[in-house]
Amino acid sequence: MWVVGTKLIPLYIMSKLDVVLGLQWGDEGKGKIVDVLTRQYPVVARFQGGPNAGHSIHYEGRSFVLRSIPSGVLREGTVNIVGNGVVLDPIAFKGECEELINKTGAPIRERIVVSRRAHLILPTHRLLDAANEAALGKAKIGSTLKGIGPAYNDKTGRKGLRVCDALAEDFKDRYKTLQDRHIQQIERLGFQCDPHAQDQEWFEAVEYLKTFPIVDCEYYVNERLKDTDMLAEGAQGTMLDVDYGTFPFVTSSSTMCGGACIGLGVAPQKIGKVWGVFKAYCTRVGNGPFPTELFDETGEKLRALGHEFGAVTGRPRRCGWLDLVQLRYSVMINGVTDLIMMKSDVLSGFDTIKLCTSYMVNGVETDVYPADSAAEVVPVYTEFPGWTEDITVCRTRASLPKSLAEYIAFIEKYIGVPVKIVSVGPDRDETIFE
Repeated sequence: MWVVGTKLIPLYIMSKLDVVLGLQWGDEGKGKIVDVLTRQYPVVARFQGGPNAGHSIHYEGRSFVLRSIPSGVLREGTVNIVGNGVVLDPIAFKGECEELINKTGAPIRERIVVSRRAHLILPTHRLLDAANEAALGKAKIGSTLKGIGPAYNDKTGRKGLRVCDALAEDFKDRYKTLQDRHIQQIERLGFQCDPHAQDQEWFEAVEYLKTFPIVDCEYYVNERLKDTDMLAEGAQGTMLDVDYGTFPFVTSSSTMCGGACIGLGVAPQKIGKVWGVFKAYCTRVGNGPFPTELFDETGEKLRALGHEFGAVTGRPRRCGWLDLVQLRYSVMINGVTDLIMMKSDVLSGFDTIKLCTSYMVNGVETDVYPADSAAEVVPVYTEFPGWTEDITVCRTRASLPKSLAEYIAFIEKYIGVPVKIVSVGPDRDETIFE
């Protein structure tokens, strides 16, 4: 209690919303680490993105790709929130839920709640996505064609449909109004398609969605934070953020820590730890700048050993050495408190490993990440000796090969933030905690 004058004022110690997010271009391994971390958190929430973001979970010897559902769904007793910042495709959501139920028998409906303010992806959003990419030709962004961009455009343009609209009596009229608008745009782009092909399937999926608890996310989250720590799960990566990523080769939402406040309806002072996830090397899918990309046998080896293919799209990922200039930039703008290094086992067997520690931009050396995505950036590397040991059996930092331990220590010193978790393999148990 606080004593103010002669009055006793109750002092409430609020729980915190910890955030886990990717620090590179997505695909950092957030799915596994959220699944590992959820043992500490009874509530996990997705705060942005949509079915374009696949989080791979390895569970009881099987692999699952979660697209819209938070990665704590396979943890017994965990509540998983689909926040208002998410754009939700009912067809994809239904398919994902049914797959989990069929393969695991998990009581999915008891573990998922959906924000009534989350925006819906229509079939014509996906068609419009494809039409826009086709119209761009060689200048295309590299969209996953899941309708994410058009859905967010309708959101910011104040035309979108939300989950709460699906509860209204005139929902089909609202759907037709927006669909007609999309059809006009698609026709102007000259894209050939059947805009009504999935109407029935989509409405059936909406009815399926309505069987889940639909909540006022902002009230639900803040009420739970009175006595429960929560984990907010970001999709994609910081360098795909619409404001601070490699624009215009970015997604349509805020993938940063600040996006958790907007996408769940919580105040900034309620943020606790910020877990920043990065790979021990770098990957990127689609177009856009990638300073440390490798076009040689080393890049091919990284792709093969790391199984670097998109969890949702199947597209091969571009691979390169770890970029510390980029990583420090992401740590700074997210306020990262704890680093998590993934896929360190992939680097076993390389004779030499490189870290990018500065750039040459227009002949000038710098450690500042350039805003201009067209800037010609040449990486400057620091080299380290590799290691050959199988590190998947390691369970402490002390048991890691000396070269890997030095590699991690250099990263910590350069970034100024400790690496608290090191993943040494894909399974839950193949993880070192400090």
